[in-house]
Amino acid sequence: MIEAKGLTKRFGDVEALAGLDLEAPSGSVLAILGPNGAGKTTFVRTIATLLRPDAGVLRVSGIDVTQDPKRVRRSIGLAGQYAAVEPALTGRENLRMVARLFGHDRRAGNAAADEVLEQVGLSDDGDRLVRTYSGGMQRKLDLGASLVGAPRVLLMDEPTTGLDPRSRNDLWLRIEALAAGGTDVLLTTQYLDEADRLADIIAIIDRGRLVASGTSNELKSQVGRDVIDVKPCDDADLERVAQALGAEATVDAGRSHASRPVTQGADELVAAVKALGDAGIALDDISLRRPTLDDVFLTLTGRTTEAAEAEDAT
Repeated sequence: MIEAKGLTKRFGDVEALAGLDLEAPSGSVLAILGPNGAGKTTFVRTIATLLRPDAGVLRVSGIDVTQDPKRVRRSIGLAGQYAAVEPALTGRENLRMVARLFGHDRRAGNAAADEVLEQVGLSDDGDRLVRTYSGGMQRKLDLGASLVGAPRVLLMDEPTTGLDPRSRNDLWLRIEALAAGGTDVLLTTQYLDEADRLADIIAIIDRGRLVASGTSNELKSQVGRDVIDVKPCDDADLERVAQALGAEATVDAGRSHASRPVTQGADELVAAVKALGDAGIALDDISLRRPTLDDVFLTLTGRTTEAAEAEDAT
């Protein structure tokens, strides 16, 4: 689906992509995970030929993005972070217009619009003006617009940003149905649960570089079998908690937690309780849980996704 080697893109003094290397096979859903400012959107815009890389090689379905951008554009569909639909038209009229832009004649365009409305669950609302649609419905229509041209690869840049939980879950179901029907999907997200649910392969990027890639289980296995999670009564004790937990412990000041990956869960939990008690640290909560993708990001980068966003924003 995607092959990037040494991909670099700069904006003045900012290196948005810093020699990114990434490969993803066809027949899969690839999730690009990372905080704001990690380079996710720049990567998608480069794939979509909206940006030209400064260096490196990028191929989409075997087509070189810089050497043959027109062929790349014919093979992809793009749904950006915000719904790009015309509110003064109906949903059906929006899709017919996009179909004509893709080169369909009137009859083929009308048929494609009807098929896509069914595909994204908007058949009953296709003749309503888009200005009357909810945010979730507009996102689904935008997804439909990216499908009218029957793309080999569908690019989705943070597709569920700003959606309520019900609309978000509904869009997830649509994406899963597209993947099951044979569409290759690349999506960027900063939602860990979204990547966990949808992706066959997850690529974690930070500061324009690939940090790690693999299946969700493969990435989580890098953290350890389980995680001890500790919340002290007093945030001032977080560093003392980390010292008591041992050398691999990390502190998440935003959540007022300290954690440590373990391989012998129950035994090491008992030992942690004793060490914290011996240190005289009062606890609000202590638990043993399975690792999450946020644990992976924290282990590989030394910071959580939230901390990374706050750092990159300053």
